[in-house]
Amino acid sequence: MLFILGAGAYVGWNIGANDTANCVGTSVGCGLISFRNAVILVSIFALLGALLQGQNVMHTIGKGIVKVDLSYLAVVIALICSGFFVTLATFFRIPTSTSQAIVGGVLGIGLALKAEVNYQKLIAIAESWIICPIMVMVLAFVLMQAVNFILKKFESRSLLMQHTMGRLAILSACYVAYSMGANNAGNAVGPIANLGIFHPKLLLFIGGLSIAVGAATYGKKVAHTVGIGITPLDIPAAFIAQISAAFGMHLFSMLGIPVSTSSAIVGAVVGVGLVKGVKSISTKMVLTILVGWLLTPTLAAAATYLFFKLISALWG
Repeated sequence: MLFILGAGAYVGWNIGANDTANCVGTSVGCGLISFRNAVILVSIFALLGALLQGQNVMHTIGKGIVKVDLSYLAVVIALICSGFFVTLATFFRIPTSTSQAIVGGVLGIGLALKAEVNYQKLIAIAESWIICPIMVMVLAFVLMQAVNFILKKFESRSLLMQHTMGRLAILSACYVAYSMGANNAGNAVGPIANLGIFHPKLLLFIGGLSIAVGAATYGKKVAHTVGIGITPLDIPAAFIAQISAAFGMHLFSMLGIPVSTSSAIVGAVVGVGLVKGVKSISTKMVLTILVGWLLTPTLAAAATYLFFKLISALWG
């Protein structure tokens, strides 16, 4: 039992390691807050999000995709294979989606077991991976235009406005962390919830806590990519990117749909960057991220399918 909880914690650790950048990369990138202080905020609010609103996505991952009761072996393989590809992306400083990885992993197990797959739910999740970043990109673009207009109107009080924006940016980072916990803790422990042997709140606590540990121990790598690798950000831009991404994630969390924190924040950063012009955005970095998003669920599904078949054949 400890081993299966460890597999869930490993996925949670990966979420914290890769997605911390999505919460605070913009704030750290513009010099508003130190990475150490940012990690403390992420840890607190991600845990709160997991405990208060993580159950919706946990249910979707646990029983909403594959209509079968998974074995211990199936759950462990799905979690470890999914987590591995996120670890790989984090090592190369690429913001990727744990949601996509775990959905791919659960699908791979379902196909290996020849179980009934809820393709309607699967299509809805895949659609959200496209809709969410586009939605937050448009929202960030519109809000950035509005904020620039307000800043020009109050140019004589620019120091006060910058200070206010700084406080708002930190608050929005907390909101992103809360939304990440609400949406992504369920990814880490959803397959375990399928087994029905642990209390849901205990699982969500473990998911939220492991996210916090991942943030503290290995979250700095991807923060640079999100903070300054896509487009340079000032404090107002950091605030707009974060609040837009948090809104998108929170919305889908309440619907019980696991979305990509990475795609949300990257979409928001691109939306903010478009206000300055297309040339301000690193096309190479955006393309690298997009390729990562496509490969993550595909490779996770394939690896989980093949590894489960191999282990099953060896064990006879």
